[in-house]
Amino acid sequence: MKIVYPKDFSSRAIEQLIDAADSEFLFIGDPRVNIEPGPRMFERMAQVMRDGAAGWVYADAAGHPRIDYQPGSIRDGFDFGPVVAMPVRAAREAGIDRAWKWGALYDLRLRIAHKHNVVRIPEALYSASIDDQRPSGRKQFDYVDPRNRDYQIEMERIATAHLKRIGAWLEPRFNPVPAPTARFPVKASVVIPVRNRERTILDAVRSALAQRAGFDFNVIAVDNHSTDRTTEILSGIGDSRLLHMVPERRDLGIGGCWNEAIYSLHCGRYAVQLDSDDLYRDDTVLRRIVAALEAGPYAMVIGAYTMVDFSLKEIAPGLIDHREWTRENGRNNALRINGLGAPRAFDTAVVRRIGFPNVSYGEDYAVALRISRDYEIGRIYDSVYLCRRWEGNSDSALPLEIANRYDHYKDWLRTVEIRARMRR
Repeated sequence: MKIVYPKDFSSRAIEQLIDAADSEFLFIGDPRVNIEPGPRMFERMAQVMRDGAAGWVYADAAGHPRIDYQPGSIRDGFDFGPVVAMPVRAAREAGIDRAWKWGALYDLRLRIAHKHNVVRIPEALYSASIDDQRPSGRKQFDYVDPRNRDYQIEMERIATAHLKRIGAWLEPRFNPVPAPTARFPVKASVVIPVRNRERTILDAVRSALAQRAGFDFNVIAVDNHSTDRTTEILSGIGDSRLLHMVPERRDLGIGGCWNEAIYSLHCGRYAVQLDSDDLYRDDTVLRRIVAALEAGPYAMVIGAYTMVDFSLKEIAPGLIDHREWTRENGRNNALRINGLGAPRAFDTAVVRRIGFPNVSYGEDYAVALRISRDYEIGRIYDSVYLCRRWEGNSDSALPLEIANRYDHYKDWLRTVEIRARMRR
């Protein structure tokens, strides 16, 4: 047995590999990566395919553990590593659409996964040298880089076809947003969960308080037991519109802090996100977001943002507008990508029915997926938000163990959502 290397991942290239296969199993390697098979790598992967009735097998590499595949692992960026194996019969039975320029292997994987098990071998079966050494905080934005637009459109088409095959695709028909039954003290609340952000929290709060909204609003800063000067800074802001909340519990993640805000009696009719690192672009943002929520009316509105450094100078990839979102297919494509954008704003009555998971990563994605299952999400496509990237960001340079945990959690969220949609 041997590894074969396609010249690219087009339909023609992958079909040629499958057609030319003259053994029971096909091993495909990434041509951009140097792979050194370990002792009995081929034998071990073949054994698992036979014993586990697997249609697709991948493994850990030396120093690089991976995560298990699940039904929600449908993102095209799932890390299988640079070598995968499959029974030739399964590959030929699955077939490939001949239209793909970049996504034929992705299409093949989803087609195989529909009928067969996708199995990870949690053993380091090979060594590999991978060129992309960028921090996780930079790599996570590749899918919204405008230079990758045509690629992303193709990946969306492939994922959409998969969701239709498994019965999880939703037509663009949406429930009306229910009228609220509760009374609210103000029309909108800017919600800022924060812990240990003494360098940025004052900028964030001032950005919120400077809004010229034309209606009553407040700012709810949920201070998650900061141990630096964050608490002192918040306590020193002399504006009655700022509500400085310190939770009683000490086991809250960012999602738990959001729950403290939205279930509070102080929360407004709409709850609008502002991270403690970030700022609104100008003093009209809150008014624009609330107008968009009411225009739908929408259960949720998501804006566009610009990536900036600590000094607020624009950095690559610049504007993140998520123009891949469409009314017809946005909530389906949301299952393929890792985020929906920012800032996020919610109809408080709707989001109170759902609540946030008490985690510090993916809490917003979980809520957005759940809302999108039933309701239409509104969009603002020009930049209303400055997203500060600096060494203090929680996702600026994640260790592999944490990155794997985060990826596994988002795949799990997608698994839950896909199963729910299949039951509709």
